[in-house]
Amino acid sequence: MMTGFEIASKRTRKRIFLEEMDQVVPWDALVELIAPHNPKSSTGRPPFGIEVLLRIHFLQQWFGLSDPAMEEALHDTPLYREFALLDAGNTHLPDESTILRFRHLLEAHQLAPQILTTVNTLLTKQGLLLKSGTAVDATLIAAPSSTKNSAGKRDPDMHQTKKGGSWYFGMKAHIGVDADSGLVHTIATTPANAHDITKTINLLHGQETDVFGDSGYRGIDKREEAQGLEVAWHIAMMPSKRKTLNPQTALGQLLEQAEKVKAKIRVKVEHPFRVIKCQFGYRKVRYVGLTKNTAQIQTLFALSNLWMARRHLMKAA
Repeated sequence: MMTGFEIASKRTRKRIFLEEMDQVVPWDALVELIAPHNPKSSTGRPPFGIEVLLRIHFLQQWFGLSDPAMEEALHDTPLYREFALLDAGNTHLPDESTILRFRHLLEAHQLAPQILTTVNTLLTKQGLLLKSGTAVDATLIAAPSSTKNSAGKRDPDMHQTKKGGSWYFGMKAHIGVDADSGLVHTIATTPANAHDITKTINLLHGQETDVFGDSGYRGIDKREEAQGLEVAWHIAMMPSKRKTLNPQTALGQLLEQAEKVKAKIRVKVEHPFRVIKCQFGYRKVRYVGLTKNTAQIQTLFALSNLWMARRHLMKAA
C-alpha cells in the first residue's frame, strides 16, 4: 500500500510485470479454491490472509526465491510488499516458516493441479483453449548431482541421461499444449532417463483430433496405449531422412512442405518452456523428489499461461 510520501520514479519492467499479472490472475477463484483447506487459528496472532500468502507464493515462482530469500525480499523490496497487499508501515511480515507452511498446505491437498485447472477454465471461457489439437514435448530440468549433503547421495527420484553428447542429471517435464494458442493444458513429470514417448497418452485431454510431436515420438501410433484413439498423429520426420528428400521431384517438395507446416504448429510447445526458463528463471529443481517439484512445475505453467494470454485477458477486462 502506498503511503503518499513515495518519490516518483520510473515504472520499471518488474513493476509493469507485477501490475499486469495482478490484473490477470483470478485471485477470487484461487482463494475460494484454497479456503476450505486453510486451518483456522483461534489463538495467538491473527494469521495472514490466503490472498496475501498466495501472492507471496507466486512472487517466489516468478523471481526464483527460496523461503528465506522471500522473507528478506519482503523486508527489502517495497514493490513486493505492495504486490502482496502488505501495509507499508506494517512491521509484522510473513517469515520463512509461514511461507513454508503455506507451500506445504498446497502440496498436502494437491492444489497445484487445481490451480492449473482454475486458470485454464478462465482461459477456456475466453476462447483461448480450443482443444481441437495438441502439441507435445518434454524438456530437461537439472538437479544437483553432488553427493555432498546430509544424506550423502543424490536425489533417488532423479536420474541421468545423455543428450547431444553430454550427460544431464535431473528430471523431465512433459507438457501438452493447445495447438492453436500454445497454452499448457496437461503436465507430467518423470526422471530424466524416461523416453518422451512413454508419457504421450498422459498429455492428451481426450477431445483433440490431431496430435503434433517431434521425431522423438515416432511409433506412438503403434504403442498399445495408443490403440483405439481416434486422433491423427503428425510426427516430424527424422532429420536424416528429411535430408534425403529430393527437392526436384513433386513428392519431395510435397513432403518438405508438409514438414514445414507441422513444424510451425509444433513450435508453439516451446513457448511455455521459454517462459518458465527465461522469463521466470526456472532452470534447476528447488526441492527433493518428484512430488514437490511437480507441484512447483504445475504452478509455473499455470502462471505461464496467464503471462502468455495477459494481453487478451487485460483487453477483455
